[in-house]
Amino acid sequence: MIRRYSRDPQVQRSLNHAVRDGMAYSVMFGVAESYLSAFAVFLKATTAQISLLTALPALLGSLSQLFSAWLAGRLRKRKPLIRAGVFLQACMWLPMAVLPLLFPARAVELFICCVALYYVGGHFASPPWSSLIGDLVPERRRGRFFGGRTRLMSITTFASLTAAGTWLHYTQKMEYTGIGFAVLFACAFCARIYSWRQVGAMHEPAQQLAPLSLPPLRGLFARLRGLAFARFAIFFAAMNFAVAIASPFFVLYQLRDLGFSYLEFTAITAFYVLVQFLMYNVWGRLADIFGNRVVMAVTGSMIPLAPVLWLILPNFWGIMAIQMLGGAAWSGMSLCAGNYLYDVTPPEQRAAYSAIHQTLSSSAIFCGALVGGFLGTHVPTDFTLFGTEWHFTSGLWIVLVASSVARALAVAIFLPRLKEVRSVRRLSATQLIARLVRMNVVTKLVLRLNRWPSRSNSKQRASTPLPSGEGKG
Repeated sequence: MIRRYSRDPQVQRSLNHAVRDGMAYSVMFGVAESYLSAFAVFLKATTAQISLLTALPALLGSLSQLFSAWLAGRLRKRKPLIRAGVFLQACMWLPMAVLPLLFPARAVELFICCVALYYVGGHFASPPWSSLIGDLVPERRRGRFFGGRTRLMSITTFASLTAAGTWLHYTQKMEYTGIGFAVLFACAFCARIYSWRQVGAMHEPAQQLAPLSLPPLRGLFARLRGLAFARFAIFFAAMNFAVAIASPFFVLYQLRDLGFSYLEFTAITAFYVLVQFLMYNVWGRLADIFGNRVVMAVTGSMIPLAPVLWLILPNFWGIMAIQMLGGAAWSGMSLCAGNYLYDVTPPEQRAAYSAIHQTLSSSAIFCGALVGGFLGTHVPTDFTLFGTEWHFTSGLWIVLVASSVARALAVAIFLPRLKEVRSVRRLSATQLIARLVRMNVVTKLVLRLNRWPSRSNSKQRASTPLPSGEGKG
């Protein structure tokens, strides 16, 4: 059931279409995009090629975002650009399904090219979509809308991811793994075409057609230096750099080095998505009341722990526990980072600022993936240090350690510079953690999912005025 977020029927219908678009995207993500790295491993891609699979799409995607924002400023229309990017994404699933099977000698190279074009389409659609949805969603309902939408997307991703993993496990046992991936990619094509139709049905507000051109490059740094947007963009780019050092290799680490089956890999990924699903509404409500910055501070303190824990607990159940921590942390960070971006960008230039932000982030991902690829291919699993012999399960150990250190530095250096820009109830990160403990979050989430009455919920709502008005490893 889709909730009401606007009294304007036309806006509400558009938000309903946006929710369906997100759910269709989640089907595509769950059945196919989540398994892109797994398909590369199936094609016998090397560590360097896995790194390129992340780095090249990030580089080309950053360029497509700038072009999209520039084009939006000339056309003064956003929906045609969004639909063009979505359609390109949908179409790229078809060659991904058949080219590696038709040309096995060049399978990895062709696959990387297809994935790069797929991400170009997604990045091309992103700035105008951010601008459009930012105009449609009422500001004081933003946290709950994106929280609710992302929650529905998460459960849809969980269901499709689980179904896809079960299918891959079956086809692997039957020795038809390549055909199994091809079927999943065909399903992703159908889901994205449905998403394309939902975007076409959305309303584009006429009153928000202010120029969407990029700011002049001359003097741009001086103008942005003191803005909250600039501080946030630098923080998020630094975090993306740190994450990208390790993120391309988690799938390789599980399937190649730890020897997990597709079923185990799916269970680990699906559990991460399930934890996100359980936490989105909590973070969305807290962000609406206390602001996005404090939620990012709490979740940001948890994120650096995850990669190094993969080394300490290199087994199925240990990694499941790590995914619980990572899912809880990243659900709050990604949700509130997206909402914070809307808070610090002027509506008439949201597409341009979104393009700048995402270009910085994509460029950081490109650099981080290259650093991770270099480390992963040049560091041995066995070595002697100060007379002590060290042995690791995988040569990717240095990648995981480097990612944890870089994440900690990004949080420590840049996150304290962010300030809340909305008028919200003030609460420190320590007080928010204490509040979460008092709320007994897990119990309340279970009660809410089962629609049981909760006296403590009623008391909390009565005592907390709500405003009237959303594996990384």
